[in-house]
Formats: sequence, C-alpha cells, structure tokens
Amino acid sequence: MLDVASAKHQMQTGTTHVFKVYLTNVAPVATNTVYNTPADLLTANGYTAGGASVGTITGSQTSGTFKFVGGTDPAWTASGGSIGPFQYAVLYNSTSVTLPLIGWWDYGTAITLTNGNTFTVDIDQVNGILTIV
Repeated sequence: MLDVASAKHQMQTGTTHVFKVYLTNVAPVATNTVYNTPADLLTANGYTAGGASVGTITGSQTSGTFKFVGGTDPAWTASGGSIGPFQYAVLYNSTSVTLPLIGWWDYGTAITLTNGNTFTVDIDQVNGILTIV
C-alpha cells in the first residue's frame, strides 16, 4: 500500500507502466516486495516466466473511494503438458526497475492446469483491483 500511496506504480490514465500477473505456488507474505519473491513458475507448456500483461490500469475516485480498475484478464492455456501447480496469482509493476509487487490473489488450493485447459485471472472491473477508502 505504501508503494501505491507514494506513486511508485503510476496507475493514472496516460502512463506507460506495464502491469503483469505471474503464477506461484509459494504463499506470498508481507515481506515479499519485488517480482520473483515468491518464486515465479518456470517457462513451460504455455506459461512464460514473468507472467502475462494486464494492459492499462487506471484510477478513479467516487464519493471518497479510489479504485484502480481496467486492464485485461490474463490467461494461460496449457499446451504440450501441464502448468503448475500454483495457488497464487501475483500482480506487479514490470516497468519499474525494482519490479515492485502490488498484491495477489489466493485460490485456496494448489491448481495444476492440464494440457488443453485455460486458467484466467478475472480482474474485477466494478470493484477494482485495489480500493483505497
């Protein structure tokens, strides 16, 4: 949250920052602050280390609540074998030289994506990726 409050991520309209989501099977903790902590999956079977871009994220404020919204749902399709296991999808700023983490989704159990199947991280376009009240 400190990184967002100090404008490290520059999520406002008109910026060229690139935000990505990567997959990991290691539980993130508060001390994980940069890409690959926790460790990203290796490139294999339709997954590329570094994750997938979510495109442009913008900020908007309504009635004292600021939300970061937008972007596209990153997705991976297993091809030639399985992807995973993974339990967490991690959002980070791939433009910054320090590659800071923004947050993560916990899917509750390890997932292995089998050949031919697709996994999509559903970015909430109504409630936002991140909300500051």
